[in-house]
Amino acid sequence: MTQPSSPSPTATYRLQLQPDFPFAAAERAVPHLAELGVSHLHLSPVLESVPGSTHGYDVVDHTAVRAELGGERGLRQLAATARAHGLGLVVDVVPNHMAVPQPAGLNGPLWEVLRDGPASPYARWFDIDWDGGHDGRLLLPVLGGPLGDELPHFVVAAGDGVLRYHDHAFPLRPGTEELPLPRLLASQWYRLAWWRLARSELNYRRFFTISELIGVRVEDPEVFDATHGTVLRLVRDGVIDGLRIDHPDGLVDPGGYLARLHEGTGGRWTVVEKILTGDERLPASWACAGTTGYDALRHIDGLFVCPQGSGRLFSHYRDFVTPLADEGGDWEETVRRAAYEVVTHDLAAEVERLVRTAARISGRAPRPGDHAPWALRQALRELLVRLPVYRPYAADATRAATDAAMLGRAATGARGAFRVPEEARAVDLIHDLALGRCPDEPDGDGGHGDTPDAADRADRADFAARFAQTASALHAKSVEDTAFYRYPVLLSACEVGGDPGEPALGPDAFHAYCARAQRDWPTTGTVLSTHDTKRSADVRARIAVLSECPDRWRDVLGSMAEAAVCGVGSGVDGAGPADPMVSWLAWQTAFGLGAPAGGAGAERVAPAVLKAAREAGLRTSWTEPRADYEEAVTEFVHSGPCGPLGAPLAALDAELAPFVRANVLGAALLHLTMPGVPDLYQGSERLHTALVDPDNRAPARFRPELLAELDGGAAPLDLSAEKLRLTATALRLRRRRPEWFGAAASYEPVRAEGPAADHCVAFCRSGRVVTVLTRLSLRLVETGGWWDTGLRLPPGGPWRELLTGREVPGGALVGLSELLADAPVALFAAE
Repeated sequence: MTQPSSPSPTATYRLQLQPDFPFAAAERAVPHLAELGVSHLHLSPVLESVPGSTHGYDVVDHTAVRAELGGERGLRQLAATARAHGLGLVVDVVPNHMAVPQPAGLNGPLWEVLRDGPASPYARWFDIDWDGGHDGRLLLPVLGGPLGDELPHFVVAAGDGVLRYHDHAFPLRPGTEELPLPRLLASQWYRLAWWRLARSELNYRRFFTISELIGVRVEDPEVFDATHGTVLRLVRDGVIDGLRIDHPDGLVDPGGYLARLHEGTGGRWTVVEKILTGDERLPASWACAGTTGYDALRHIDGLFVCPQGSGRLFSHYRDFVTPLADEGGDWEETVRRAAYEVVTHDLAAEVERLVRTAARISGRAPRPGDHAPWALRQALRELLVRLPVYRPYAADATRAATDAAMLGRAATGARGAFRVPEEARAVDLIHDLALGRCPDEPDGDGGHGDTPDAADRADRADFAARFAQTASALHAKSVEDTAFYRYPVLLSACEVGGDPGEPALGPDAFHAYCARAQRDWPTTGTVLSTHDTKRSADVRARIAVLSECPDRWRDVLGSMAEAAVCGVGSGVDGAGPADPMVSWLAWQTAFGLGAPAGGAGAERVAPAVLKAAREAGLRTSWTEPRADYEEAVTEFVHSGPCGPLGAPLAALDAELAPFVRANVLGAALLHLTMPGVPDLYQGSERLHTALVDPDNRAPARFRPELLAELDGGAAPLDLSAEKLRLTATALRLRRRRPEWFGAAASYEPVRAEGPAADHCVAFCRSGRVVTVLTRLSLRLVETGGWWDTGLRLPPGGPWRELLTGREVPGGALVGLSELLADAPVALFAAE
């Protein structure tokens, strides 16, 4: 943990900037957000990006603030207005990649590389393997079909030195303007190719599997300075107060990058979008305040999932869907199959680059291994698919022992995939190289008395870094973007950082996480909804209730008999007669959104369900869409979950409303008072039901008049207003008393006493704030309520409940039926 040099935020508010919501719109929202109680605005990327981009992660120019948002003048005006209202700015930074835009000239550095090749001073910016085939050229997979079919669509503008293809434009290598088209194409520093060649032939690093985003080598100090100069200048000028770092796992050396950034910012508060899995810990050496908060999301959400009910829900899902084990019938097998598919198909080019490097290293070893390329390839795949985390950190001393043990276990499993034990030695080579060791040398001292030459050292360092980068892409694409959509048992658990195989976490796990966060990363970020969550927190809160009433969910679907299943017709090529999996997903999605019958709900649910089907890749996909199947799914959503057949959902919604309320308010209060810095996504201060992008990236809308009414003493009329009052109360407390929640604060669980104690989660911050909430409230009611379960507030006081004004003496044991008589949550303070 690295403590920031300036005060950490007490809470941030994420704004998704885009042409329809520029800096001026954010500036107009400042008075309301200051009144809400946050300390900082959290802005999506602000540097120049592809025109029309709704997210800003496709950067094209690091030297300029995005003109469509208002440019640097607009950003400075926003900062000044924010400062006048007591707010600072946190900005999202994208170090890993830049856009390969259309036309390419939008990215000036890339344009020069395309024109001048490896001799360009900008060639060092981009992670390109000039020796990776294509006669020393950069593959650009942008053509709609094979090259021969697309030749009639090329236009040479010799006078401008430009080659045009539809809306694309590429620079011509000087001196080639007058060549015949075939020779002209062959003479460029780039090879224009059919888009389908990207998966196997690409020779530049990309963001995951998105060929339109090219990797940037920020490990090069010159590249770091050039790509971060504008942001660091704005930090020095006091415009920017903190940073969020996008996708650090894509970098060669995340720890080294953060150290350089920490020096450049003077130690400003910085969080990283690092997704932790299982018991994984953030490297202690990283110069940052912590993560962006997906680990907190996992621990909050898990509290509201019933372990017994989620198991029964799986039984109903299995009966309804009848999935194969590796197609949604078993979580681990589903993940493993998805990983094999991605590493074999989608990441074939990345794997082949590693194979070439490993073969070179093996050939130079004192005892060459005679490893065939197929054996190296299989060893790579078998190791990669067995990694339980996004990536190892071989060069980080604080993670070395843990990652070595993890890779050792993966290697043991990988060897078993080889029929011939001697050929399994390829696994040993890949294992050692992934850890940054010389072949056959566990201690990595050079091997057999020989000192590796510069080329060998470079290859080994390149392999270890690229193995880790590929592992990160594989985990993201196979788990987040594939397996999550093939295992829709409980959709609330299919979230970034989540574990659908074990969706429930108890109070002890939550308290242990919070105690560790307060000790190790007290100003880390925490989130519940982001621009990347597949479902907003309140959608997940609704769906989580189904884990408490799995039989009712079964009965809802059963009451519709065959109409509950999407039938797609036997004539659909490769689609089959029906799809119960997408049907189950559609019904849960509609319930989670609370979608009303009719067009409005269907227009949001149908695109989300179609995206899920394409990501799952079982019946349709992004690259091989099945039009008849997708039309049938769309029609099913309109007529079923969001149509006339959706009446049972409305009835269930009304029945479960009190328990949804407990989940929504409970999760919000945990987020706002647990250790760390809460980041609120735009609109989530009220009831916020959003699905996967683009549904969750609509321009922000605010209700300042509602907050004013509540501040004036009006009672909340619905759950949205109730959540707003709770949010403003907690945020204002954090801002008024930052020492109770910050790095010097404390965290102590407060244990309920009595037969229903497990339904209460409570904790005390710094001896001055007590959070109390209800979990699994439906099961609580079904077992008779709180009975004589009580909670003993800490000594001191008196404790005033901030939502109602009532006071409770310190040290007294108060019945939870009395303490939570008005609401399923309570927030006490001793001021």
